[in-house]
Amino acid sequence: MAKTTYCWRCKIDVPMLDESEWEQVLPHLQAGIEQIQNIRQTHGVGLYEAKIRVYGEGALRRYFEITGFRETNVNAIWHHRLSLFGPPCSSCGKLLRTPRAKFCAACGTQVEIRRA
Repeated sequence: MAKTTYCWRCKIDVPMLDESEWEQVLPHLQAGIEQIQNIRQTHGVGLYEAKIRVYGEGALRRYFEITGFRETNVNAIWHHRLSLFGPPCSSCGKLLRTPRAKFCAACGTQVEIRRA
């Protein structure tokens, strides 16, 4: 089940996909890119018009089926993936922006060096 957490890009709490959920959404994102390319070639339209016609419908639908959250920006789904984030901050609890973050961007707390 998707874990709802703060997205620093969107500046709100949103459901983040784990890897098994991401694997269900990714084919829809990739298909959307192929659809844009086909529409541009077939109809000779620009990128903006092609994106309006088709991009993201399947991915947005699948994301909603998994999370129950109605995302309207398909590009946001690309970064609503837990593995892109680091662990929770020891001070504020928000996820670090990356797995290799040296400080929490939300509260400024320095991250302890993780040793393998």
